[in-house]
Amino acid sequence: MLELIDLHRRFGDVVALDGVSFEVPQGRIVGFVGRNGAGKTTAMRIALGVLSADAGHVRWKGAPIDTAVRRRFGYMPEERGLYPKMRVLEQLVYLARLRGVAKDRARARTIELLEILEVVGDPNDRIESLSLGNQQRAQLAAALVHEPELLVLDEPFSGLDPVGVDVLAGVLQREASANGVAVVFSSHQLELVERLCDEVVLIDHGKIAARGTIDALRASRARNLWRVEVRGGDGWWDVVPGVTPVSVDRGVVVLELAPSADPQRVLDAARGAGEVVSFGAMRLTLAELFREVVA
Repeated sequence: MLELIDLHRRFGDVVALDGVSFEVPQGRIVGFVGRNGAGKTTAMRIALGVLSADAGHVRWKGAPIDTAVRRRFGYMPEERGLYPKMRVLEQLVYLARLRGVAKDRARARTIELLEILEVVGDPNDRIESLSLGNQQRAQLAAALVHEPELLVLDEPFSGLDPVGVDVLAGVLQREASANGVAVVFSSHQLELVERLCDEVVLIDHGKIAARGTIDALRASRARNLWRVEVRGGDGWWDVVPGVTPVSVDRGVVVLELAPSADPQRVLDAARGAGEVVSFGAMRLTLAELFREVVA
């Protein structure tokens, strides 16, 4: 696995990382989320050797990372870095050859990836002639072309349409499940992170604020929340002991129930107020968990 161990990094007076530690196991997809400027990109660049840490270290499979090991990593920076004047096929083959892939295999792998990622256009077109979405797909192909053991992706879904998002998500899932690739990516699309990732790491102001599976994060911040939609009057919940309204919006109320409160009494009170359109326990989304953690 990839291990980030007690990483510290400052830029002048700005503390970018303050004791960041987490792991990315092989065959797993880890979402790395946080507000802008929280430290995500800095941590990723240190993992790839683009930046150095002031303190702490990074390990792969339990050993320090050297240049030979890094050649087996794939990286997709947030600032896209393909050469715009180079042709798509030529560029991807060139990048694979830099990582030690034989020429014939590099060409075959490039053609395979362009098909899998559904890059529209002639492989002999220049990068700059592609649409932004297709440039994004070509950039991912550049991270995958040498068949890496680790993928580090900074906002890989930015700028993709829904079809492109689904294609990329499917590729990452196959790389992890079928090839045992360790995948870590940052994204502000929290619904996608929730759907795609095995584990999530939340960073805030350079520190890890929470980490674990979505279910574990939910359990750690469990609240007995119920959503009720009633076509009728407001305030009907006041007759039920141990019930606190969290939000009220045009007939839809979210209630937090104390341990002693009985959901059936809440339902009975709702029925007495009008037609019950929906009634059920709520599960916190990753976006809601994120807001609670960084609030």
